[in-house]
Amino acid sequence: MTDIVLDTIRNYVNSLDGEDKIMALNEIKLCLHDISPFRHDPVDCVLWIPVSELRANDYNPNVMAPPEKRLLKHSVDTDGFTQPVVVSSASNGYNIIDGFHRSGLCRQRRAHFTSGYVPVSLLQKNHSEREENMASTIRHNRARGKHHITPMSDLVRELYYLGWSDEKISQELGMDRDEVLRLRQIGGITEVFSDQEYSRGWTVR
Repeated sequence: MTDIVLDTIRNYVNSLDGEDKIMALNEIKLCLHDISPFRHDPVDCVLWIPVSELRANDYNPNVMAPPEKRLLKHSVDTDGFTQPVVVSSASNGYNIIDGFHRSGLCRQRRAHFTSGYVPVSLLQKNHSEREENMASTIRHNRARGKHHITPMSDLVRELYYLGWSDEKISQELGMDRDEVLRLRQIGGITEVFSDQEYSRGWTVR
């Protein structure tokens, strides 16, 4: 029975061309993902999406230096895509959480072997809000040791204004509380320190 089912699927997919074949393969992957014991992990289902449907975020503090960009290009040319771009759903496509530079390579070289498609891993749970997307992007960057102080302070400031407490920022971004306070200070928002306790200054009598 399994061989018959697989042959039917294979013959059907082989009868399609171009975009229709890619869409069919994505649908098959989604069906398998739905019944997979690993369906709670996004990497269980990597889809091929047109790079034109991906939207860059405006908050990523990760900046790639020219040597790293050249190495990334060489890596993709030599080994192909080995890591999917992490995205979340948006009304007009998909927001990039992690992998902006990988998707940029595909955008610049549409005639490449991916034909303008990029592999994506779709985040599902709790990623409908901007602050959740921001937190996920920072987690990906920090896990690789790639983040820049000034943009990070801007992100911490925005998360604070969106209602996140120091404790939540610390937990979600993998920071200790002192680091959160330092980044808030760098952001130049003295009013948010009104709830902090400070030691008494020296006085002259």
